[in-house]
Amino acid sequence: MSRKYFGTDGIRGRVGTYPMTPEFVLKLGWAAGRVLANDGRGLVLIGKDTRISGYMMESVLEAGLSAAGVDSRLLGPMPTPAIAYLTRTLRGSAGIVISASHNPYYDNGIKFFSSDGTKLPDEVELAIEAEMDKPMEVVGSADLGKAERVDDATGRYIEFCKSTIPSAETLQGLKLVVDCANGATYNCAPAVFTELGAEVISVGDSPDGLNINADYGATAPQQLADAVLSNKADLGVALDGDGDRLIMVDHKGEIVDGDEILFILAQAWQRENKLKGGVIGTQMSNLGLELALRDQGVGFKRAKVGDRYVMEELLKNGWTLGGESSGHIICLDRTTTGDGIVAALQVLHEVVHGGKSLYELKQGMTRYPQTLVNVRLQGKVDLQEKIITDAVKEVESELSDQGRVLLRESGTEPLVRVMVEGRDDKEVARLAEHIAGAVKKVAEKLGSF
Repeated sequence: MSRKYFGTDGIRGRVGTYPMTPEFVLKLGWAAGRVLANDGRGLVLIGKDTRISGYMMESVLEAGLSAAGVDSRLLGPMPTPAIAYLTRTLRGSAGIVISASHNPYYDNGIKFFSSDGTKLPDEVELAIEAEMDKPMEVVGSADLGKAERVDDATGRYIEFCKSTIPSAETLQGLKLVVDCANGATYNCAPAVFTELGAEVISVGDSPDGLNINADYGATAPQQLADAVLSNKADLGVALDGDGDRLIMVDHKGEIVDGDEILFILAQAWQRENKLKGGVIGTQMSNLGLELALRDQGVGFKRAKVGDRYVMEELLKNGWTLGGESSGHIICLDRTTTGDGIVAALQVLHEVVHGGKSLYELKQGMTRYPQTLVNVRLQGKVDLQEKIITDAVKEVESELSDQGRVLLRESGTEPLVRVMVEGRDDKEVARLAEHIAGAVKKVAEKLGSF
């Protein structure tokens, strides 16, 4: 069945514009409460990132849940993976995250976790959508849901993160720069690394409701690279606005993306006989990752783009390590969703345990030049139009077996993403622009550009 409201990562949009309006989110809270309370527990945890609209969305979600007779626990600003973890440990029926992840402050979104701390199954999301189409009915006053704040949520999550590496492990002697993107990790990420003994320099740790992801974090790692060099740090850790992405920087100021992090962990876990199966990447994962893992005798499979699809493949194959180039890293033997802090700790464990720098650990994987062109649209474009398919065939013919083409619609923004990968960066850029030009021609013809 097609979805009416939910995308690949919940519901997202510009605040004040449908569906990110107070009226819609109130009804969404009520509909979710009606569906999620059916297991007899009726307790939902609500967390948010630091964008200013989170206050409004939190209030109306709480009201909607209460109207459905469901209790809520308010966690305040917390990383997305923390909400998944706390939903599990506090035995909630579900967890709700108010966040638009890496998007600017004027966007926001709502996503859900099940009682197990995983993304909601499709059938549950469809059940919530079905409730949205019904008139809103409020339970009797005696049955209204109650709301309470969880005062120790941050401390609980900090202790969980620390527990994902050996209890005797210390980060003493390491000098780290930690970039919190002025987002949800500002009050926990520096504490995790400090409590483990590292010398921590924090940046992007002063959220004001408007500066989330602005020039800081996993989507803008150059600030981190500059800070690592200027502070002569051993490495840097960049998280995104809701804390589920990780990008790192080595001591030379070189950016280490999600593919390289997966390579580092896969290589280490295989050496220690801890790797279960192989690695799940996505259609966007660099060809260099696939080839490097093959050289190590590690299996590799590609999922559709989106961490929920990586998770699906992990569960289907019984594997425990997967992720995306963008920095969503899932360590399924330690947590139930992508977690930037937890993934960073696994890499830091290898730095300490193996006595090698981050720069040395990433050696063995050679990245293929990859160009991504985003074509912003006003409406839908059929990617099977002949102009577009002919352009793709031309490019694939030129690349032969020395590269890849990927053309897809974004699941979170009105974009068509054109990715071309090959051995020569200038040639790759030219070929990507060729396909993007074909998409623009079709869009202009349809009035969608």
